[in-house]
Amino acid sequence: MHTNQPSPPSQIELTVNPTIVEPNNNYHILIVIKALMFPVLARCHAGYFRITLSLCCQALLWKTLSNPPENAHAYRRMLGVFPSTAFILLWSLSLLILTSLSILYILRCALFSDMVKNEFLNHIGVNYLFAPSISWLLLLQSAPFFNAKTIYYLCLWWLFVVPIFVLDVKIYGQWFTKGKRILSTVANPASQLSVVGNFVGARAAAQMGWKESAMIMFAIGMIHYLVVFVTLYQRLSGNSCLPTMLRPVMFLFIAAPSMASLAWDSISGKFDFSSKMLFYLSLFLFLSLVTRPKLFKKSMKKFNMVWWAYSYPLTVLALASTEYAQEMKSSVAHLLMLLLSALSVLVSVVLMVYTALNTNTLLPPEDVCDPTVPTLSSSSSTISNVTSDSGLESSTP
Repeated sequence: MHTNQPSPPSQIELTVNPTIVEPNNNYHILIVIKALMFPVLARCHAGYFRITLSLCCQALLWKTLSNPPENAHAYRRMLGVFPSTAFILLWSLSLLILTSLSILYILRCALFSDMVKNEFLNHIGVNYLFAPSISWLLLLQSAPFFNAKTIYYLCLWWLFVVPIFVLDVKIYGQWFTKGKRILSTVANPASQLSVVGNFVGARAAAQMGWKESAMIMFAIGMIHYLVVFVTLYQRLSGNSCLPTMLRPVMFLFIAAPSMASLAWDSISGKFDFSSKMLFYLSLFLFLSLVTRPKLFKKSMKKFNMVWWAYSYPLTVLALASTEYAQEMKSSVAHLLMLLLSALSVLVSVVLMVYTALNTNTLLPPEDVCDPTVPTLSSSSSTISNVTSDSGLESSTP
């Protein structure tokens, strides 16, 4: 007996549109770029400009030492024999790193504005917002391609000074209107960066011949330097506002009077009594810090970007010593210049080597050692909003 078996269903041929399954290669590339860049931008805070502060100031020191005046001491002329190629390489390296960091920070401002706002509200981090402009002004003063009398110098000076002035109005205005209570709470050694910016801008203006503009910036910087300096001297023992890992920032005590000394030297046209007094104050503060190595012992246990805070103040002190030695014209003053310059170069080279050997720690997952960095969780909404448009999952912890 034969049963009627149902016939098998007819086969349906399915076709797949390859444009749906395989996205555009450009889309894949865009996602990969965003996946790589977003973590970098999220952690590239203004504190990384410590590196450019040191390198740009070091370039200015090398330029100063490689161009001795006609009546220079024998020790000073000895430094002039170094090849100019070394200075050009250092200046180019400084330009490359500063340009790269500036681009990254501009992108951070555009994509992670919440994090930049957190930096501005941080009593330590807000001071490093001056660092990009200070670095560019130092690099401008050491530029080998044009002098201070050109229109390019003037335009760039305005470009870099305006952010300093805007931050001055905001920060100094807050101190003025809210009084001692707010300043005694937020003042810390990093606050001296806000006055260093005025001195650097004043020196650049004086070299252009804009003496009145230089005097304005110098006056604003000096009066607030005195306010910050006295406030830091009078702070209570338990109210340092500075974590242990940030203690190298205390070397900024040296940078402010040293740069003020250089600024007044450019304004007055000679290294007079005022410049000398500021230089002597810098030397005293330098000796006060180097004779207390235990103060920095805990912060030196593990490499951190904060270590770059040692280099910039030492280099500014060495720069001031070159002007002091030229004014005094004595062997002792020139030996002091050689000692400080050699120490500055040595510290900078050591830091560059340490940084090259520890590149894996430049952008740690959570920079717990540097409180100037806002945590990624504080801007999780910003990251998630930006990444959701590109199909990326937020990696915010």
